Amino acid sequence: MNFTQTLRGALIAAGLVTALMSGSIATAADAYPTRPISLIVPFAAGGPTDVLARVLAASMTKNLGQTVVVENRLGAGGTVAAGVVAKAAPDGYTFLIHHNGMATAPTLYRKLPFDVLTDFSYVTLLADVPMTLLGSKKFPPNTMVEFIKYAKENGDKINLANAGLGAVSQLCGTLLQQALGTGFTSIPYSGTGPAMTALLGGQLDVLCDQTTQTLPQIKADKVKLYGVTTAERLASLPDAPTLRESGLKDFEIVVWHGIYGPKGIPPAILARFNEAVKAALKDPAVTQKIEELGAVIVPESKQNPAALQAWLTAEIAKWGPLLKAANQYAD
Repeated sequence: MNFTQTLRGALIAAGLVTALMSGSIATAADAYPTRPISLIVPFAAGGPTDVLARVLAASMTKNLGQTVVVENRLGAGGTVAAGVVAKAAPDGYTFLIHHNGMATAPTLYRKLPFDVLTDFSYVTLLADVPMTLLGSKKFPPNTMVEFIKYAKENGDKINLANAGLGAVSQLCGTLLQQALGTGFTSIPYSGTGPAMTALLGGQLDVLCDQTTQTLPQIKADKVKLYGVTTAERLASLPDAPTLRESGLKDFEIVVWHGIYGPKGIPPAILARFNEAVKAALKDPAVTQKIEELGAVIVPESKQNPAALQAWLTAEIAKWGPLLKAANQYAD
């Protein structure tokens, strides 16, 4: 056998191997999923991100024919959960749901065991959630105008709750203090659920949190509502002014959520999972629940990997300078 014949034989063999591998991958994708899927939440059960995850998981379970199990992995502003997913097998059975904290982690945590831009597969953006600024019923100010005046006069005497470094409640608090030009006493909790309990009990003065967590307490008149953090008023809280209206120029923060997987998930499997997420976002039971929580599902044009990647990149560029200016670091 001459060299040409040997080379031809080797190429044919390689082609057969490639074809067999491609067929195997396609078959695996067609069969996916064959066992339960983990959707990891970086925060406490009952918190805003957890609520959104469980609403989605219930609908996705019906679509996929396998249980989507929500797991809570707390710690380090969501980086513990992100690290678990980054190191997981890229087989489509482990995913992460995270909010703005994915974009702030590179600034807050200077020794991350992963790169948020290169160590994950992107699935999709999900929903935007407005935030509300609340006060305890025992806290003296009754309106945002009164709050601003009181804050400038009392500064660090005010106890401001948050769910820990990197949590959106903490980011909102940071922006608020920068906008007011004063500092509060920040008190971290393991989640906004425990923080809300403390606020209701009067152990805390102020909390900035998502409508997924705060609407029930607002409607039950158990807290003082100072305003919303969006650019315009909310349909769910039409009488609540924006913080901009009350004098905090350019103040705006909205909580966005996305789903990620480990880097290297086969495209066909990633597409199948994304399909299930998009179907869930159209499920009337899901849309109704999300609307009840005051959240807004992103347009279908943003329900894809490219949109999430672009958004995350832009958010990292936005938050990095703000956090550095506030000297916010975890280590």
